[in-house]
Parts: sequence; structure tokens; C-alpha cells
Amino acid sequence: MKWFFILLVVIHALIHLLGFLKAFQLAEINQLTQNISKPMGILWLIALILFLAAAIQLIINHNLWWITGIMGVILSQVLIILFWQDAKFGTIPNVLILIVAVLAFADWSFNRDVKKEIDEMLSNVSEDKKEILTEEKISYLPTIVQKWLINSGVVGKKTIHSVYLKQRGQMRMKPGQKEWYQANAEQWFTTDNPAFIWKVKVDMMPCVFFTGRDKFSDGKGSMIIKILSLINIVNTTDDKKINEGTLQRYLGETIWFPSAVISPYIKWEEVDSLTAKATMNYKGTTGTALFYFNNDGDFVKFSAMRYMGSGDEAKLKEWIITLSDYKIFDGIKIPVKGEATWRLDEGDFIWYKLEIYDVKYN
Repeated sequence: MKWFFILLVVIHALIHLLGFLKAFQLAEINQLTQNISKPMGILWLIALILFLAAAIQLIINHNLWWITGIMGVILSQVLIILFWQDAKFGTIPNVLILIVAVLAFADWSFNRDVKKEIDEMLSNVSEDKKEILTEEKISYLPTIVQKWLINSGVVGKKTIHSVYLKQRGQMRMKPGQKEWYQANAEQWFTTDNPAFIWKVKVDMMPCVFFTGRDKFSDGKGSMIIKILSLINIVNTTDDKKINEGTLQRYLGETIWFPSAVISPYIKWEEVDSLTAKATMNYKGTTGTALFYFNNDGDFVKFSAMRYMGSGDEAKLKEWIITLSDYKIFDGIKIPVKGEATWRLDEGDFIWYKLEIYDVKYN
């Protein structure tokens, strides 16, 4: 689809060459019956250059191609209006290019806003801290949690203060939906001031996608989902139930940066030899969850009673993450494949299947 659009832009660009050739009498152009002055011929040439430049920017994935494209559309359409009799059908590709350019602008704007939030979150991370996590510092934890931390490889290493990871996965939007949508996500975490930002793009069908941003910061959660990065379909901020749910999400995802579980904001209780209960309280928001492990000390499941939805319609349901397939990043062993499930009255709803394929610490 991308290459078809680039071809459209290139062909549309080359058609503008006709106006330049006619103006300077470099070729006999019978398709253009109106007279074109040399200054106007220069403008036809500039439109050609703008569209070709936009096509080149698209080929090299330059995310500001839409600026060049919109400039080309504006100039092209002015020329089409001035030479309407001969050039009116050029309005069709101009409209198509303008629509795609507006969507590209919306995507760029969404990513820019998320980047500002990421920069603000990471600005609070201290790069000077070089605290080593020792067995003594984890001795107060339930035995199985200690075993997990030792087994993961974080003991004896610097504690983790920031995390960046990439995910790919499949997502469903509602129970009963049969088809899975392809999803690609990036996520950033900080641990001293617990926070995360998760950015996702989900392809629903050719040319139709939505972007989303889930955030936990200062004890508050917020979620934005935009169709085509343009139209809000979800925009929730500082809702008590959302705050609790995003805190629980942060708590569950500490499995990817295990040293964070010694945070003073997290209290642990032993449930049995393979299960521990964690309660996190941060800036007025509290959440509780269960961590399940196998006999080797590997994490296998996370469970929390979490609100599904927001506002008055939100219902408290069990939210489960199951993970497997361990890999080592920077000497730290973490699970990289998993499923997120809502346990509903009518049955389990697996809504997200994920795979972590890149992680960077500190």
C-alpha cells in the first residue's frame, strides 16, 4: 500500500512537468489547450519538485514528508483552479495525497506528544546512582520472591532505575471477537518514581489503524486511544479506577525489571511456598496482586482484581498475565512471551498476546 501511494505521488508529480514544458515551448503538449506563461511554468515545475521530494521522503521514512506533500497539494490545486479546463482531474490525486498527509500529520503529532511525556518522565531519573542489589537487601522478602530475584540474575548487579522495551503482539478489542489485530508497542519505565508510558499501534485492516498511549505517573493513570491517530475514542485521565488499574499494571510488569520489587512503595506477604502477595501504595493510589512462581523460582502468573473499563460502568474483574519463554537481556533473565486475560462471567477473554524482543536497562 505504501509503494502504491508513492507511485501515485510520483505519477502526479510528473504530470506537472507538462505545464512547465508547454510554458517554455520545450514540447508540443496538445492536452493543454490554455496558454501558460513562463512564470506559471516555473510554478508547475516547483509543484513537480515538491511532490518528488515528498515521494523521496516517504521512501526514506522521513516523518515530516507531510509538510512537503501539503505544500505540493496547495500549489498544485491553485494551478489546477487557474487552469481548470485542462487540469481539473488533478484534483482527485490532490485530495488523496492531502488525506494521507493529514493522517501522517496526526500520527506525527501523537508521537510528538508522547515523546514530550517520555522526556518529562525520564528527566527525573538519576544517572548517578550505582547501588548494588545484594542478598542482604532482599532478605526481608518472602522466600520464593528472593529465589526469583536470585534466579533472574539481578542480585549482584546495579539496581534498575529506567527501562525501555519493545513488544510485538496480537490484540482483540472485545469478547467474542474472532480476528486478531497485529500490534507493535514500545514501553518506558522508571522505578525510583514509579511510572510507565506504553505506546502502541494496532493495524485493524489495510489503511485502518489505531494508536494508543497508556500512562502511570505520580500515582495517576490515563489512557488515550485514537483511530488513525486522529479521532479520540478513549480519553480517560485521573479516574480513581483507572489510577488503580494502571498502578496494578506497573506492579505486574516489574517482572521485566525485577530489582524494582524492593521499592519502599511495595509491601510483600507470603501466601504459600510458590505464591506471594504484593501491595503497592503510591501517592494515594493502592493496588494489590498475587505473583505465582514455579519450583525453579521463575515467574509464571500474575493475578489482580482490576477494573475493566472506567467510570460508573467499570466492573471489578480478575486480570491475569501468564508468561513463559525466558531470555536474558543485559544478564537479567525475564519471561518474554505471554497472554493478558480478563476472567469474565461468560468465560476467559484473552485480549492480548505479546512477545518482548528488545530490552534496555538504565
